[in-house]
Amino acid sequence: MNLSDFDFDLPEGRIATRPARPRTAAKLLVATPDTIRDLTVADLPHLLGPGDRLVLNTTKVIPARLSGRRTRQSAQGEVVARVEVTLLEPAPGGDWMALAKPLRKLKEGEEIVFSDALSARIAAIAEGQMRIRFNLTGPDFDAALAEAGAMPLPPYIAALRAPDEQDKTDYQTVFAQKPGAVAAPTASLHFTPDLLEKLRDKGVQFTEVTLHVGAGTFLPVKVEDVTTHRMHAEWGEVTPQAAAEINATKAAGGRVIPVGTTALRLIESAATGPGVIAPFAATTDIFIYPGYRFRIADALMTNFHVPKSTLLMLVSALMGQDRIRAIYDHALTKNYRFFSYGDASLLLPG
Repeated sequence: MNLSDFDFDLPEGRIATRPARPRTAAKLLVATPDTIRDLTVADLPHLLGPGDRLVLNTTKVIPARLSGRRTRQSAQGEVVARVEVTLLEPAPGGDWMALAKPLRKLKEGEEIVFSDALSARIAAIAEGQMRIRFNLTGPDFDAALAEAGAMPLPPYIAALRAPDEQDKTDYQTVFAQKPGAVAAPTASLHFTPDLLEKLRDKGVQFTEVTLHVGAGTFLPVKVEDVTTHRMHAEWGEVTPQAAAEINATKAAGGRVIPVGTTALRLIESAATGPGVIAPFAATTDIFIYPGYRFRIADALMTNFHVPKSTLLMLVSALMGQDRIRAIYDHALTKNYRFFSYGDASLLLPG
């Protein structure tokens, strides 16, 4: 199982830089082992019904991209330099791990000022990252970050355009509750309050879980033998109520359908056996690739993924490598839009 097995050609013009409007107008490719249908997200209520349970990731994306300045005294006087910071994840003690440009010119102990209200001191620098300590905590920090920060668009979108105010709405799900992610659970971006209500009216049930998506989700796989790849760790929680809801659906013979690979990875991490899940509150670095035996997820709603990515390996594990190749070939032929702001698929392995 080589990395090249998960490669395909994707023209740059197929990378979506804005979401569909309205959100439910996005295309929806519905695939079984034998059939493919071209629908829209608005058709979901006609595809799901009583006995189906959608698992939603309630993580909330923080505006993790910050532009600041550091000031240093030199023989020539005061020197001010710009610093671009991307928050990665919370660190013990209230600090944050972050990336910075230019990191090599920064020193431990220096202060970076992002706005009149928000600044941070560099606590440590190691292994291409820094640990920083903000001057604010709690709601004050959240408010100052919302004012000073920008949404951390995926690198394949950021390479095509800069983030703007519209992204603060577009790159957030309508059911986001718990701040902590630096990337959105993008399949969930297609949902609106009206669509959720229509699904409830059809008898579809919902379970909420939380996985704080980290920047590591965009890291490339660098090994040719994919089985030797090590995943980044992300913190997630399946509450006792969520576990009970999922167990009840499995026991009744219903379908558990995570919305997004993040929700799928979390519920599979919390599984204790085939069809059984337990409460979970920890980090997970589960890596799902072909050969994996799914214990909880019966299907998956997800967007279209980057070539050679761990997420493409995950959907290949669910549907089979040959079937995913056929599905992606169809999506390319039918002009589906790819990646975070792109169209969606509903994968039904049978």
